[in-house]
Amino acid sequence: LLVRGFTFVSHYSINMANYQRFESENFFKRTDGSKDRFPSIMDEESVDLSIIVPSYNEEERLPVMMNETIDYLEEKCKKSSSYKYEIIVVDDGSTDATTDVALGFSKTYGDSKIRVLTLEKNRGKGGAVRLGMLSARGKYLLMADADGATKFADIQKVENKLEEIDSKPHGRALVVGSRAHLEKDSIASRSIFRTFLMKGFHLIVWLLCVRSVKDSQCGFKIFTRNAARILFTNLHVEKWAFDVELLYIAEDLNIPIAEAAVRWTEIDGSKIVPVFSWIQMGKDIILIWVHYYFGLWTIKRNLD
Repeated sequence: LLVRGFTFVSHYSINMANYQRFESENFFKRTDGSKDRFPSIMDEESVDLSIIVPSYNEEERLPVMMNETIDYLEEKCKKSSSYKYEIIVVDDGSTDATTDVALGFSKTYGDSKIRVLTLEKNRGKGGAVRLGMLSARGKYLLMADADGATKFADIQKVENKLEEIDSKPHGRALVVGSRAHLEKDSIASRSIFRTFLMKGFHLIVWLLCVRSVKDSQCGFKIFTRNAARILFTNLHVEKWAFDVELLYIAEDLNIPIAEAAVRWTEIDGSKIVPVFSWIQMGKDIILIWVHYYFGLWTIKRNLD
């Protein structure tokens, strides 16, 4: 039984993350139709902020989020002529027109500001975020969901908090957008069973992986460039539980972590199936702990 269990975990370890990148995924399309290579996160920063937007079949919800985000950032550009940003929409193997919708924004605002990374096949949210982060140019890197559930203006809160805890000279820090202050209202609208599953999930996260953060799953997280470099080159999990592994790695590396309360609204069209997804993520968290506890995965302390 022990051998079978080890074989299963080893197999799971090998198949959780695919570090290979299809050749086409190294390029983005310019507005003139030509292709150019994405930079690397190992390069020096060249914009103030990169926003990574993982998107799977988001042709309907993406435009609302993009318009809100771009309006905010363009206003910031008007106030400061030196301010530069980029949005990288990562199409995670969609079967709809997500890439075409994103390219429409690139044509309107330019491919220096809006870039589209189209994955050859679906990897999962964690895999999409990781590849987007590894292709970014920003001093700060924000991951934000395509549904626009978090008010983008709250980036000011997470940026301010990041600047407070940014640990010089290494410049490693991250801030998690938190919905913990909304928990009482959300519990009131959930069934007893769903509340039980949610509480059980948070307990497993706290017991096995992450104790410094109340809301590990909010899709609004910001990183310094050096933090993103070390975290996303260590990340294994490509599905929904990747946030937990990210925070686990950050805690292990003693990277400063803080939370900032953000405004959040439930948006129709969620890809998460309430009961199944919570159970699956719970299983994944147990497997994350097993992999690290038994040394099947190790954390690189530096990038040398």
